Amino acid sequence: MLFLNYTPHDICLNNGEVFSSVGVARVSNSFTDFDGDLICKQTFGEVEGLPEEVEGTKLIVSGLVLSASNRKDLVAPATGHKDVIRNDKGHIVSVPGFVSN
Repeated sequence: MLFLNYTPHDICLNNGEVFSSVGVARVSNSFTDFDGDLICKQTFGEVEGLPEEVEGTKLIVSGLVLSASNRKDLVAPATGHKDVIRNDKGHIVSVPGFVSN
């Protein structure tokens, strides 16, 4: 499987593999007004910045882009997984793998 990184930063896996950015995928969003309970709704626009799907290739995107799309070739770093490695400040250093829809 070929993985291509469409986030603006390197993605590091726990096994030492690093995926450098080859582009940046973005999705627009909009919000409704807040209701009486201080809650609004968010809607997403079209995902931009990705090539067409190619068999055998997964595109690494942000969790937000993954959530906004139904494409089967998208994955996001598994930042919520129990095996995430963090530095002494709590910042993510590496992830064990990816999540998909």
